Amino acid sequence: MPDALDPTPYDALLLLSFGGPEGPDDVVPFLENVTRGRGIPKERLKEVGQHYFLFGGVSPINAQNRALLDALRKDFADHGLELPVYWGNRNWAPYLTDTLREMVADGRRRILVLATSAYASYSGCRQYRENLADALAALEAEGLELPRIDKLRHYFNHPGFVEPMTDGVLRALADLPEDVRAGAHIAFTTHSIPTSAADTSGPVEAHGEGGAYVEQHLDVAQLIADAVRERTGVDHPWRLVYQSRSGAPHIPWLEPDICDHLEERHAAGVPAVVMAPIGFVSDHMEVLYDLDTEATAKAGELGLPVRRSATVGADPRFAAAVRELILERAAVERGQGVTPCALGALGPSHHVCPVGCCPPRAPRPAAAGADSPYA
Repeated sequence: MPDALDPTPYDALLLLSFGGPEGPDDVVPFLENVTRGRGIPKERLKEVGQHYFLFGGVSPINAQNRALLDALRKDFADHGLELPVYWGNRNWAPYLTDTLREMVADGRRRILVLATSAYASYSGCRQYRENLADALAALEAEGLELPRIDKLRHYFNHPGFVEPMTDGVLRALADLPEDVRAGAHIAFTTHSIPTSAADTSGPVEAHGEGGAYVEQHLDVAQLIADAVRERTGVDHPWRLVYQSRSGAPHIPWLEPDICDHLEERHAAGVPAVVMAPIGFVSDHMEVLYDLDTEATAKAGELGLPVRRSATVGADPRFAAAVRELILERAAVERGQGVTPCALGALGPSHHVCPVGCCPPRAPRPAAAGADSPYA
């Protein structure tokens, strides 16, 4: 294998994701997994699950992860990168602990993890690291030899993530009626999180209002808006907005909500809106329901033309970006100098999450970071 495609010391890649139900009977058990420890009654979970029941009780996320697995394996094979790819979920089969057990049985000892979340936050990074620590603790209790696990850096500003989203916005704009296209507003959307979690996202030095979570999304939004202007000659106004809030009403979460934003833009005389879900790797339930169903219905009530741009999904450019991130991290582990690839003002993210990065509400061990008990 040429040095340029040398993944050593790593011997496997683990795709780590959220998981989702794959049939009506799965919905409530899946939501029980998601909300474990919160004491939410089953009847309430059935109400929450109505979003899934509208789509036959099937979340699209597992099928999209299978498509991404296929894209990664094809890209690796086409470029001579001999690295097996596994898949494990936080909340549904294939479960993370089962997948790690399989990897250990297959002799995998140095594992790189790709999480299906591009940005810094507790739920998008630290919680996955806690899940990894829980899984390793389970394997340790079984007397199994533990692998060393590292996590790929945040890839929010990698060209292979940004460029497919830019193309998606351009296609959405082109699909608008010609008479409203030039005046269209772009609403870049991401998952709302509690403001307290946003303010402490990223390394300690990034903590403050919005933290790294907001800063990173704003950087990506600016990159896409600039690229759209360069390719169309039109400077579309834009704003970062939020969706999918799920917390108690008295707890502050990031705002404005996409539906409120559509009302405000309509009142301001905006002729059309493109909703660009830059906070999501694929078109999973929050995109299909909160944007394609709820927000689109709100726009229909207002008489406001809207289009929703595509997420990255299994785009070959994203698969290529993952390959580049693997080779970059492998070179770092071998002590070789590398120039990480990143667009925008923020530069490449850290390779190892430092102590104090995206802290939890209560102390819990987390793997694949500077504070990992499984170094």
